[in-house]
Amino acid sequence: MTGAVSSMEHGEGGPKLPRSEQEAFRRARILLEVSRRCALKQTLDGLLQELVELTSRELDCDRGTLFLNDPGTSELYSRVAQGNLTHEIRILNNSGFAGFSFQTGESILTSDPYSDDRFNPSVDERTGYRTESMVCVPVRTLAGEIIGVMQCLNKRNGHFTEDDLDLLSDMTSQAAIALQSHQYVEQIEKIRIKETAFLELVSEISSEFDLSSILVRVVKETTRMLNAERATVFLHDSATGTLFSRVSSGSEISEIRFPSHLGIAGAVFTSGESMNIPYAYADLRFNPAFDRQTGFFTRSILCVPIVNKDNKVIGVSQMLNKRGGIFTDEDEQRLKAFTAQIAIALENSKLFDDVRRMKDYTDSMLQSMSNGVITLDPKNKVVTCNASGGGIWSCAPDSLVGKPLESLIGDDSKWLPGEIGKVMASRQSEIFLDVSLTLAGTERSVNLTVMPLLTDGGSQDIGTMLMFDDISSEKRMMSTMSRYMDPVIATRLLDGKGTEMLGGLSAEATVMFTDIRGFTPITEEYGAQGTVSFLNEYFTMMVDCIASEGGMLDKFIGDAIMACFGLPMAHDDDPDRAVRAAIAMIRRLWEWNIERRAAGLRTVDMGVGINTDQVVSGNIGSPRRMDYTVIGDGVNLASRLESACKSYSARILISETTARQLRGTYRMRDIDLVVVKGQSRPVRVFEVLDYHSPESFPNLMDVVNYFNEGIGHYRSANWDKASDRFARCLESNPGDALSATYIDRCRVLAADPPAGDWDGVWVMTRK
Repeated sequence: MTGAVSSMEHGEGGPKLPRSEQEAFRRARILLEVSRRCALKQTLDGLLQELVELTSRELDCDRGTLFLNDPGTSELYSRVAQGNLTHEIRILNNSGFAGFSFQTGESILTSDPYSDDRFNPSVDERTGYRTESMVCVPVRTLAGEIIGVMQCLNKRNGHFTEDDLDLLSDMTSQAAIALQSHQYVEQIEKIRIKETAFLELVSEISSEFDLSSILVRVVKETTRMLNAERATVFLHDSATGTLFSRVSSGSEISEIRFPSHLGIAGAVFTSGESMNIPYAYADLRFNPAFDRQTGFFTRSILCVPIVNKDNKVIGVSQMLNKRGGIFTDEDEQRLKAFTAQIAIALENSKLFDDVRRMKDYTDSMLQSMSNGVITLDPKNKVVTCNASGGGIWSCAPDSLVGKPLESLIGDDSKWLPGEIGKVMASRQSEIFLDVSLTLAGTERSVNLTVMPLLTDGGSQDIGTMLMFDDISSEKRMMSTMSRYMDPVIATRLLDGKGTEMLGGLSAEATVMFTDIRGFTPITEEYGAQGTVSFLNEYFTMMVDCIASEGGMLDKFIGDAIMACFGLPMAHDDDPDRAVRAAIAMIRRLWEWNIERRAAGLRTVDMGVGINTDQVVSGNIGSPRRMDYTVIGDGVNLASRLESACKSYSARILISETTARQLRGTYRMRDIDLVVVKGQSRPVRVFEVLDYHSPESFPNLMDVVNYFNEGIGHYRSANWDKASDRFARCLESNPGDALSATYIDRCRVLAADPPAGDWDGVWVMTRK
């Protein structure tokens, strides 16, 4: 039947009779095994896997898939075990051979699926697997209902036959009852889990008193429960006559307030009646101003009142944009039931929030101060201590309350009570700058202000307030900022000398780009956690090499590093510093590779591009997020040189401007005149080789000398002499891939000489 496709009906009349008693016995044995294995499986996933394995074995094929129909989504789904996880595959129940068989009830037998319009080749294209032959049958119950489709792919020996199709149909019919039963059990279990989760959710919300937490939870759960794009819970504030919300799913607005009679929410609140609006912009009560403010487009709205136990409306719950359609009556009833259950919790939490807000108002000024504040009564006993005070003195603020000041201060601070007495007597504040003070066993350098506390009329002293400004915080800030930016930049900003960096400065600097070679296989092999661990270890080594030469780490770009030498502080030898850092990077990487190879891990390689030029430096970004960086053609060229390392089989490439300013002596060779992508003028490029040892690059200086001679002949269009010198490079070091590259270039140019005057410039067409 090569190339043939057949479709046939397998109805309630049953399969064809076997051709022999032996075949009949085999088929009976198989069907009995199907029944036995189905009876042993306790879950639908296990049953699906068992049937796939059994049918694939009996039909001697590469793959098998059992799809079941999901009437709720009109999809066919199958589950595939992958380790400890189960992956679900879903397709429309009218797509491909499987969809055709499900819709028509016809079986399909083909040895040339690509010639059939019903075949969907996209799966093969995506997976790289090629379907050569296929048999596909509908899964029918005894009542004739089609509940799914079974398909087997690629018969190992020969092609699928009518007997294979009949056997597959019998096996799926034998398992249909078990499949349908497990589907029902799974559906019932999902409903039970959903109802249990609903009761647990209501219980959790009812036990919560924080209003913001309740609103966050209610918005999240109602959005999920009704499959909406956005949800908002508005509560009524009787003091202001407004409806307010502190949480809006999918929006950054922290609080919305408007008169309680406006809009859809206002209409529902005032009337106490639900509204289900399928088309918001067609309803005159809808206010599109919020859409214009947030950029959100409202399609459908479901809004129900929140009613307390006294049948009083205390707010509304509003759902926007049902995914896949409009809100139904069932959605409205579910939302009403949910809000009825949580109304008491919302009301209690609002009352609690009102009380707490009044208390917070009285304490807000004290607690919001960044300075440490301690108040004393007239007998110098601690009355209050704010959070900042506890932070400065490394103790819980409440642990100081009620204790005499004399019992808290150290021997070096016995002068403080006397100064407090002077302030109380004069009723004038005193400031003590940069004093050492010990309190609660902790010594700090602080700026201290002592102020008298007087009644409104000033007739009575009620105590003293001590305000502390911990001047060591700048040191802590310096430590923190240095982890996110270059320490030199952090120091200049904290000293107030970095204001010029807020604008753009043009200065000469040496820019470095590095990149890992073959990073994609590493991510595929190690996964997310392993890749992060790998990069952290790699970046630590590389950044240490940069910092040891006084370089500034500009940023990480994926697995790449951008660094700058000469900004914000210039040195006389910044090009040398960059080159030395690059050499140290390669050497450290090779040492790391030895450790990785011994541990059985993948080794890595890298490329470095360095260029010295005028660049623009400064803080670039928005008022909310700034980034100190450098930009300009000089930066772009350094990046292009790093990329060019791949083309020249090199690890460190530097521009002629960098090479010209080097003060030290390095082993390097002039490798090309290049016009990189994005630029028009040629750049002379040098390869630095100082990281090599005699083992990694034999006869290095001989190769450099031969190569420099060869590049001279190459630029003079003397192809034969150039090839001869490059060949001598390979004799000295057979592993010198760059010399081999130039031999190939010379061969091509000799065969097809360039037109016009040859200037030796090579134009790169890619980054």
